[in-house]
Amino acid sequence: MAGELSGAAEPKMTMEWTMKLGQKPVRRWALRAGGAALLVWLSACSTTRLDAPAPVEDRRPGSSAAAAASAASGSAGLKGDSAQGVSETRVAPVDLGAQGSAGSSAADAQARAQRVVYFDFDSFSVKEEYRGVVEANARYLNADRKRRMLVEGHTDDRGGREYNLALGQKRAESVVRAMMLLGPKEVQLEAVSYGEERPAVAGNGEAAWAKNRRAELKDNP
Repeated sequence: MAGELSGAAEPKMTMEWTMKLGQKPVRRWALRAGGAALLVWLSACSTTRLDAPAPVEDRRPGSSAAAAASAASGSAGLKGDSAQGVSETRVAPVDLGAQGSAGSSAADAQARAQRVVYFDFDSFSVKEEYRGVVEANARYLNADRKRRMLVEGHTDDRGGREYNLALGQKRAESVVRAMMLLGPKEVQLEAVSYGEERPAVAGNGEAAWAKNRRAELKDNP
């Protein structure tokens, strides 16, 4: 009897311990899973505040049209405000072409009013300071191909007559060549020399001689 009881109780004890032993891994796994879930919940409930996300530019095809429509509506709203009393500045357009043309015409008229190119002693080189005179008269001829101009070369009274005639001719031709480089045709220009025969200023000093070493530009009908 005792053997039967002991034999019957032994499996029960064995089964009970087996169940107890089998429950330990389950409880440990449950504790681990529960601990992980607790950490996740705590992190979700954290009071640390994250920064706002950075703005993202919308590059979708329809975004440009939407922006344009928004700008148009804003412009329309501004016009409406202007109609309701907000002052709107109006600037009159400026014709820069007309101003430039008027300025150029005035400069040309001033340059053509001189119409005299002066030379250094015994020289027929056109100096840089008279470029404006040459350019203004060249534009005058370019504006109308029917216009003609006579260029007269002069010298002071120093030197022989033949020499001064040749020097006066070279001075007149230098001015003609400078003008032709700017557009006028050869048929529009004529170079002549008077040498020392037609002084602009009488006298024997340098002041008079400087005024006589010249080339004069005249209309030639």
